[in-house]
Amino acid sequence: MKRAYQINQLKKSNSGTPWDFIIIGGGATGLGIAVDAASRGYKTVLLEQADFAKATSSRSTKLVHGGVRYLQKGDVALVREALRERGYLNRNAPHLVKNQRFIIGNYKWWEKPFYTIGLTLYDILAGRMGLGHSLPMSKKEVIRHIPKIEQNKLKGGVSYQDGQFDDSRLAINLMQTAISYGATVVNYAKVSKLTKNDQGKITGVIVDNLIEGDSIELTGNCIVNATGIFVDDIIKMDNPEGKPMVRPSQGVHVVVDKSFLGGDDAIMIPKTSDGRVMFGVPWHNRVILGTTDTPVKDFVLEPKAREEEVDFILETAGRYLSKKPQRKDVLCVFAGLRPLAAPQKHAEEAKTKEISRSHKLLASDSGLITITGGKWTTYRIMAEETIDLAIKTKKLPFKPCITRNLKIHGYQKNPDRNNHLYIYGSDQTEITSLQKKNESYAKKLHKNLDFTLAEVVWAVQKEMACTVDDVLARRVRALYMDAKASIEMAPIVASIMAKELQKDNNWENEQVKEYTQIANEYFLS
Repeated sequence: MKRAYQINQLKKSNSGTPWDFIIIGGGATGLGIAVDAASRGYKTVLLEQADFAKATSSRSTKLVHGGVRYLQKGDVALVREALRERGYLNRNAPHLVKNQRFIIGNYKWWEKPFYTIGLTLYDILAGRMGLGHSLPMSKKEVIRHIPKIEQNKLKGGVSYQDGQFDDSRLAINLMQTAISYGATVVNYAKVSKLTKNDQGKITGVIVDNLIEGDSIELTGNCIVNATGIFVDDIIKMDNPEGKPMVRPSQGVHVVVDKSFLGGDDAIMIPKTSDGRVMFGVPWHNRVILGTTDTPVKDFVLEPKAREEEVDFILETAGRYLSKKPQRKDVLCVFAGLRPLAAPQKHAEEAKTKEISRSHKLLASDSGLITITGGKWTTYRIMAEETIDLAIKTKKLPFKPCITRNLKIHGYQKNPDRNNHLYIYGSDQTEITSLQKKNESYAKKLHKNLDFTLAEVVWAVQKEMACTVDDVLARRVRALYMDAKASIEMAPIVASIMAKELQKDNNWENEQVKEYTQIANEYFLS
């Protein structure tokens, strides 16, 4: 599971047979494709320019859901597909996915029957993969489950069941799953060029090893572009005249203490002033409020939340919660760019909230397979369809997909969610063992958070963490739970990592400096 080993596998491949699949992009889609290809028995490599799930895939609303708002728009096929995939994910990664009750507070007389009927249809579409029934609720019941809901003019509510998860933790587990099936998976490996033969067909890639500084040439039968918000960069690399496939939209979330809901249930606001759905979702002893939807033009790894987006979330949440969140209450603000599949006609005029989250697959004349759009919930079916198209296009020997029932690394039923180590699933015992072997590893990294020194060691040894940002943002999630506290944790994390990675004091100091610059954008000044 160490990066150095994976890099060596790349270098060895130069003298061996070509890869069946070279997958560019280590977010939800790329990792899902790597799992699918490797588990079918294909020789597979995945290359990620930064860290796994660095961009969009670690910045979601943490929901595994069918998409209630798409049901409102009449996109029944998309909702049915997502609900089915929600069921598979809940079954294959129970240590990370849980059944979450959502409540819609009703403030008008017609809302209870209206939403009860709509959400009953949601349940029907889920079929045998359903997580529970939608039910009307009295005012008293709503208040009991969400004590901090705004009670003025509250008439009752409707509850429904959906999925909730930890996004970047699932990405890490998918990386581990792909490796367990023989895939080679490398972060900080940027594809800088596509190589082609005399007929203009893609034969491989040039990879820049961003940590050691060298370059590696790989040959492969099928190159898959699964780079999310950067998908058009690879398309241009293939064909400078290629048309853009992605229309980016920025979503912002605000993280506050769990006391703002007062219970374990989530709140769903079905229609904000801009026509979107907004959520207040319990997550790791916090509450995530969001999301916004703002068209943007820049594709960046670290998008910044705009002041008006933060104000919109706080103002909207304040209408529905008796304890009104203020700027001083915000523990973290994070922004993510959604790689929405742009409509091919009138793309510039379309509003992003009107663009479907369904995915698009394209095979170019050169043989490049590109997948874009979609969402976390549907990553598995997106991967299956991508590999099926590649098999057909590249005339590879057919091997059936097995991921519907494939247990994801860490699989563990009924985890004890009162122990913060539950996110590691079956690996929890090994982290506990680390703490027993070295008592100092059991110490907390910060008095306000449960994360321990052992988790940093584990992140480096078993989860390919290379930077302080990798650990605090995507392995232990401290950045998203309390950005200021995470900055205070950075020096000790850098010290532990330096020892594990055999780095010097200069590396430590630079890592702390770089991480502090990143984390400073995650809280309000």
